[in-house]
Amino acid sequence: MTYFAVIAQLIVAVSIVIVWVFRFDNILKEFKQYGLSDLIRTMVGSAKIALATLLVAGIWYPSLVLIPAFIMAFLMLSAQYFHFKVKNPWQKRMPSLLLLLLCLFIAAVSLNIIS
Repeated sequence: MTYFAVIAQLIVAVSIVIVWVFRFDNILKEFKQYGLSDLIRTMVGSAKIALATLLVAGIWYPSLVLIPAFIMAFLMLSAQYFHFKVKNPWQKRMPSLLLLLLCLFIAAVSLNIIS
């Protein structure tokens, strides 16, 4: 695993924790704006925290990285869909787009497509 993949894993994991723990009030507003239920919000948040944890654990156990990276990428792609659906400005779209790209990079490194 490359040094850059480890940094990407940490960036994704720390970003998820910051948004879903320390900026949860923003999450509440966004999911309401998207018309998504509290159950969906709770499931997405739980999944993201679990996946972020696996990405960090993957620093020491690389076999844990590939599937969480792809699932997190899918969740970030879903976030992009909802940002476009409600016509959010590009500033609100950029964080999930960056995390999507980082997750795809992590997966590519895990698959040895990029070394």
